[in-house]
Amino acid sequence: MELSRWPAPHADRPVDAVVALPGSKSLTNRYLVLAALADGPSLVRAPLRSRDTLLMARGLEALGARVEEVPGAAGGTDWRVTPAAALTGGSVDVGLAGTVMRFVPPVAALATGDVRLDGDPRARERPLAPVVGALRDLGVEVDDAGRGALPLVVHGRGAVPGGEVSLDAAASSQFVSGLLLAAARYERGLVVRHVGPPLPSQPHVAMTVEVLRDAGAVVEERGEDVWAVAPGPLQPLDVDVEPDLSNAAPFLAAAAVTGGRVRVVGWPQRTTQAGDLLRDLLDEMGAEVSLDRDGLVVRGGDLYGVDVDLREAGELVPVVAALAALASSPTRLRGVAHLRGHETDRLAAVVAEITRLGGSAEETADGLVVRPAPLHGGLVRTYADHRMAQMGAVLGLAVPDVVVEDVETTRKTLPDFPGLWAAMLAGEQAGAPAAGAPGR
Repeated sequence: MELSRWPAPHADRPVDAVVALPGSKSLTNRYLVLAALADGPSLVRAPLRSRDTLLMARGLEALGARVEEVPGAAGGTDWRVTPAAALTGGSVDVGLAGTVMRFVPPVAALATGDVRLDGDPRARERPLAPVVGALRDLGVEVDDAGRGALPLVVHGRGAVPGGEVSLDAAASSQFVSGLLLAAARYERGLVVRHVGPPLPSQPHVAMTVEVLRDAGAVVEERGEDVWAVAPGPLQPLDVDVEPDLSNAAPFLAAAAVTGGRVRVVGWPQRTTQAGDLLRDLLDEMGAEVSLDRDGLVVRGGDLYGVDVDLREAGELVPVVAALAALASSPTRLRGVAHLRGHETDRLAAVVAEITRLGGSAEETADGLVVRPAPLHGGLVRTYADHRMAQMGAVLGLAVPDVVVEDVETTRKTLPDFPGLWAAMLAGEQAGAPAAGAPGR
């Protein structure tokens, strides 16, 4: 099958499947950074092995850390991370990974040499100025040719004094998380203050705070927009990576679209992942949702539109927009203006592709409005954005002759989306592939 033009499978019956998803990209990359800065070797169990996490592993290896596979549970593999005695200079390919381009520069400031970062063409358009400005305020020399974007060089001097820094992180909470992850290794620690419009994706910052505490860091939350990390050693980690709940969105949406039933195994009872918002969201859109020790189950029903603020989980917008295009009443998605700076301008992309299939969608200042309209088949462009490919797959369940361009872009966070999708539609156990070595 030519995956550059992937015929999205059309569902001729309700889906009935059990899905086991690979690990969380957000957690895997945070654990990798902390492990590379820790006082000894760490074990990251059941990590996600996708483009974004491999880029992070390779980027940290370029600075002197070592990431290697070791036998894991049930025939899988885990990653052992051995920190460098001293971080060194090197070249880092960030690809299109926001976590790599925003988490690595604060770590690179601790290196004993120059660290060069660059990535995909679109990566050079993604916002990076707040973290560059914050590092300069902390005395770190960064050469970005005045663009506030990639490519750039961080001139590491082996240490960062630390102190206090203010920045506007309204474009991405990753600016805050990246600084916090390296902060304990700064000589005086770090106080990070967000100034500006409300911070998006707040659960991702809560996740950062939690994993820092897992590594023994002392983190103080001083109100809504101020975080303080005390200087000190980071303990080696021995952690299990939760399934990626945001990547559960298209599979759970399949139950809602087809009137079927999908169970995602391993859904945590408590989590900082923003994808957990799917439980309330799908319930509001008409599905039946239940969580027990065996996982999360979604059963489809009548599909209704919603009016919802998705500031905390903007990564869900494309799949929710697909559901909205198939619902019986209008949907308004709010609080997600920052999606214009993601892998693509997601708001413009969602509107363009729903409209291309005959739907009714329009941008607002901070989101989208999607109204019911008859849809027809056609090509869904993905703009190198994995979430757009997932949107196309969901639409294809209900609309014949939908073709998704470059479905392989889903490898960014999900190693074999087409295979998992086919197994789900066949009613087979759609299982998570085993993690593997970072490789080359």
